[in-house]
Amino acid sequence: MDLSNGSPVITDPMAMGQQLMGVLPSNMMPFSVMAGGYSSAGGAGVSVSRRKIEEVLVNGLLDAMKSSSPRKKHNVVFGQENLPEEDPAYSAWMTKCPSALASFKPIVATAQGKKIAVFLDYDGTLSPIVDDPDKAVMSPVMRAAVRNVAKQFPAAIVSGRSRKKVLEFVKLKELCYAGSHGMDIMTSSANYKHNTEKGKEANLFQPAREFLPMIDEVSKSLLEVTSGIEGASVENNKFCVSVHYRNVDEKDWKLVARLVNEVLEDFPRLKVTNGRMVLEVRPVIDWDKGKAVEFLLQSLGLSDSGSVIPIYIGDDRTDEDAFKVLRERNCGYGILVSQVPKETEAFYSLRDPSEVMEFLNSLVRWKKHSI
Repeated sequence: MDLSNGSPVITDPMAMGQQLMGVLPSNMMPFSVMAGGYSSAGGAGVSVSRRKIEEVLVNGLLDAMKSSSPRKKHNVVFGQENLPEEDPAYSAWMTKCPSALASFKPIVATAQGKKIAVFLDYDGTLSPIVDDPDKAVMSPVMRAAVRNVAKQFPAAIVSGRSRKKVLEFVKLKELCYAGSHGMDIMTSSANYKHNTEKGKEANLFQPAREFLPMIDEVSKSLLEVTSGIEGASVENNKFCVSVHYRNVDEKDWKLVARLVNEVLEDFPRLKVTNGRMVLEVRPVIDWDKGKAVEFLLQSLGLSDSGSVIPIYIGDDRTDEDAFKVLRERNCGYGILVSQVPKETEAFYSLRDPSEVMEFLNSLVRWKKHSI
């Protein structure tokens, strides 16, 4: 894999990346049907079978879109105290995934004598979900909270956005950044006191670099085919493409699913996954936010599970990969940001970005008082 990008790279990143990626498992095949992937002696039968398979794929993708993008949500406005505990289902879920604020003392109790590393998703975690993805700006008070966390702990943003875009939103140099669901990782020690053995350069690791031309091509194709759907938008996040349908009438969701599936028939090395009101087109490689967290822990010298407590906060289905890694390591805590009950690998929950900010501020206060 070509990692020559004009900047120094992490020491032996390929060895580290290959160790984490391993062999591509069979369940990492793309969601869409491979072009020309049907064979049979009967031409008409093949055509009918192909249409049926395509319909099954589209309906499956549509079901995934609906299940991951619930229209119902609690009336909770950023910064306002309007508790949803009156919902019995939510209250029952909270017994399985309790509030990280209410559980703050037991969380930090396990960190006594250990290092805490903080990993944060962006959209829906540090900024509220908005109709226009380009307007998902971070509030000044949230930025201050994240900056203070980064001064006290090793910290990173792990987002589905392009690394460049999320850096423009966050505007902090004290952090590491993993964009494109962890496929574009930058660690910088220029302002990073937690890793004194590193140099002062920015270190890049891009395990899907070879897919860049393909991503650009599929982005243009998706932009073209969805241009006639009101409310649909396509965002090129460098190593993945996001098809947003938050502003699309629900009756047109199936059309969005069909068009995305049709485009991907010509790109068998790409797959589609779903998030909150978004379809994510990504390379078929064994890499995700969980792998990115493992890579960051290793590259920052924080991989010893006996001395490091990673905390990952996120709101999306793609964050479940990171939650799962922490659960399987039996080390650290995943915290899901959600106002509705969800199946999750996270240990704890927070309702919205305002509670995320409160949790981050609590971490900083605890750190200062424990010194």
